[in-house]
Amino acid sequence: MKQTYMTTFQEPAMSRSPQTSSCAVEQPVRTRILEAAELLFAEKGYENATVRDIAAAADCNLASVNYYFGGKNGLYQEVWREHMRRVMEARIASLDAVMSRHDQNPPLEAVLRAFAKSFPGPWNDQATAGRLVRLMAREMIDPRLPAEMFAVDVIQPTMQIMRVFLMKAYPEIDPSKIPLMIFSVAAQLVHMIRVKGMFDHGLPAEMRCWDVAEVVEHIVKFSAGGIRAYMEKQGG
Repeated sequence: MKQTYMTTFQEPAMSRSPQTSSCAVEQPVRTRILEAAELLFAEKGYENATVRDIAAAADCNLASVNYYFGGKNGLYQEVWREHMRRVMEARIASLDAVMSRHDQNPPLEAVLRAFAKSFPGPWNDQATAGRLVRLMAREMIDPRLPAEMFAVDVIQPTMQIMRVFLMKAYPEIDPSKIPLMIFSVAAQLVHMIRVKGMFDHGLPAEMRCWDVAEVVEHIVKFSAGGIRAYMEKQGG
């Protein structure tokens, strides 16, 4: 019987916008506002992107922004949460697929590969990647998100689901070391994304030999080997 682990991830309460309507006919308005806001926040930054500009770009009235998001700050947070949701959904679906293919007993490499492949997803589309880079850069320079947002919406649920999958793949693993292992893999992947941006924009086309799949596979094998070697040393 196929077993799914979607239930291991509970969407954080703060990720749900209380202003969001479930009415299907209103969904396009909300979507247009989010798309316009993402573009303008990336281009102008939080301070210079006005609600009036966003409403005009979304072809809606000012009241719609307050109705769906409670104001500019709520809208900015929801732009980020939309990206986080997509990443988490893709990550969980990928891990569930691995469990199904391996009859609930996947090899360590398969779990790490499913986790790793969810990282470059948003960066494969150049337009999306460009907006994300600008959004991230502006947020680092002028932070507007709640300090706990990434911890609650991304880090905690990632730790929760990866603990389950890693214990399935490698029962000998020390549960207390799982957070360090996940941070190690994630750090390599984040660095890969940042370096890719530097290479793509800093080298002529004929000199670009960047292959994301190859680098991801290297990180997977390197990390799996490191985890096994570490646990063997601890056991010895």
